[in-house]
Amino acid sequence: MAIGILGGTFDPVHNAHMAIARTALDQLGLEKILWIPTGTPRYREPARTRATHRVAMLKLAIEGEPRYAIDERELAPGHSGYTLDTLKGLCGKPVLLLGADQYAKFETWHRWQEILELAGIAVFARPGCAAADAKAKFVPMQPLDISASDIRARLARGEDVSALVPARVLDYIRQHRLYR
Repeated sequence: MAIGILGGTFDPVHNAHMAIARTALDQLGLEKILWIPTGTPRYREPARTRATHRVAMLKLAIEGEPRYAIDERELAPGHSGYTLDTLKGLCGKPVLLLGADQYAKFETWHRWQEILELAGIAVFARPGCAAADAKAKFVPMQPLDISASDIRARLARGEDVSALVPARVLDYIRQHRLYR
């Protein structure tokens, strides 16, 4: 089975994430997208919102799409948070779905050369970022200027983000008073 891996903090999951997943299914011939929320890795700033909230928002965002699933392995206590370790625990050779902004930093990732042995890489356009190179497949997609940090900042200021996140996710954010 051809599987795409979409990892991130999803703090919160937003419409650009959803667009990448749909485009990956359509253009890469994938049968499934595995959404992998990150835990608390040592090498980067942790998510602002607890994992339970982030997973709940993901579940709401992907509900009704049988080709989407959530894999919570990186949230387990003691998980390294390194993509390489996650890939070693999966069967087959999945395709990592990366925004061009993340791919631009790929060669700084922990043991990135080994990641290339375990997974293919598909790169999606992001505003202001260059396209992929020979190590990855570039997937044409209209870049969406949406970021979780911008959404959090807008919510903190009381601004409307209804065009940026799935409606059910926004309802959850409001109900639980997140990002204030």
